[in-house]
Amino acid sequence: MQLSSLLVVLPALPLVAAETVLGTYIFHRHGDRTTKSYSPVSLTPLGADQALASGLWYRHQYLSANASSRIPGMATDLPVLSQLSVTSPVDNVLQGSAQVFLMGLYPPAGSAASQTLADGSSVTTPLGGYQFIPVNAVSTAASSRGSEDNLWLQGGSGCGNAVASSNSYFNSSEYLAALKSTQTFYQSLLPVYNTTFPSATASFKNAYAIYDYIHVSEIHNASSTISSAGLLTNETLHQLQTRADQHEWGLAFNSSEQVRAISGSLLAAQIVQALNNTLAAPVGKTSAQKMTIQFGPYGTFMAFFGLAKAPAASPEFYGIVDYASSMVFELVTNASLDDSAAAVSPDKVSVRFRFANGTASDANPPRAFPLFGQTETTLSWSTFVSEMNKFAIGSNEAWCKACGPTGACAEIAQNGSSVSTAASTDGSSTGGISTPVAGVIGAVVTLAVILGLEGLIMAVAGLRLTKKGKKNDVVRKTSNSDNGSNA
Repeated sequence: MQLSSLLVVLPALPLVAAETVLGTYIFHRHGDRTTKSYSPVSLTPLGADQALASGLWYRHQYLSANASSRIPGMATDLPVLSQLSVTSPVDNVLQGSAQVFLMGLYPPAGSAASQTLADGSSVTTPLGGYQFIPVNAVSTAASSRGSEDNLWLQGGSGCGNAVASSNSYFNSSEYLAALKSTQTFYQSLLPVYNTTFPSATASFKNAYAIYDYIHVSEIHNASSTISSAGLLTNETLHQLQTRADQHEWGLAFNSSEQVRAISGSLLAAQIVQALNNTLAAPVGKTSAQKMTIQFGPYGTFMAFFGLAKAPAASPEFYGIVDYASSMVFELVTNASLDDSAAAVSPDKVSVRFRFANGTASDANPPRAFPLFGQTETTLSWSTFVSEMNKFAIGSNEAWCKACGPTGACAEIAQNGSSVSTAASTDGSSTGGISTPVAGVIGAVVTLAVILGLEGLIMAVAGLRLTKKGKKNDVVRKTSNSDNGSNA
């Protein structure tokens, strides 16, 4: 083709609209903390810095005036609280991380956060215009009988089948083989940790607790004798981590027993519900919810990764995510947004999954990965919802079917009542997946109905729950507790 002809053709080509991120759902782990071997577990200054840095990155990505993927209508400097939904379990490490993350997302605004009073004087919010964004706390305390003695957080959730599935891991051939093959390995490291883990507890059974103890010491105890005359070589540290990964993956997910990953199923329902709420609102509606942020434990990451077949995209999804890791679901469109009074048609909307293992930053931005065994990283809204609905649990009926007729589900079965809904694939419903009736599913939280699903998710967000007590009691009972959550 002649150059002159090409120049004639080019103006006739349709202009392709740039991609717009309409909203996001962010699931985030806490920052660096003290070891779980000693209580109370607390967020460290390093952990707070990690959470702050992550919040700043998400601000520059989605909120700033010059953000690369600015969400239309989202407040830039002074938050509009209706645009945000931020939740965390009742846990000082997770809640503290969420609060510091929000400091990065909306930093102190200085004089922009001031108010002129009737007498003409000006008042600025404390700490140089600090932004007060609430973190909605949902209880992780189970109300079922004997919950304080349950090793599993699932044990207090009222999901009997999830408890049985998780416990069955300890009778599996995989677990028993690992327990036997690593016995010499863990015993050989007794000089490193025998003051915390005596010989009887130094085994694969406590793989995560041992790894956590050493990992924290390697970060914080420069003058410690933890190295114990060269016992902790790079190869040894690698094996400690991979064995902990193996142990926790076995507790979090089993491909033949989906109920084991109950927290991932609940998270999936909430993700679809939140994104559907954003999708159903007019683009120009400034009061609409545009960003949902939830802080939770690594166990929920693993459960969701297993259900969503994330390891098919990368083996890193088999491992315990690093401190301050985050995954984000972007609701995106290439449609024109000229009519801000209307919602974008669902058939013009897609969802992209991104994950950052560790603090999100320019050096470590969340990367896009395909889910559900697919090859594309961006899926149509209908495909995304269809795939999520294969394992999402967002109704009383689905919960009771998965967990069995015990606890509150026994009452539902006796009364012959149930609730069953699914996420809307066309975006016509503002609710998406129904909010379960508070106090029915799992009988684990006493929140208003509007928070029922969020409360349920956080109530089973971890894998284990133990009472904090003496050092040896913690080691003997369980390897995983963060003041009540597997974080």
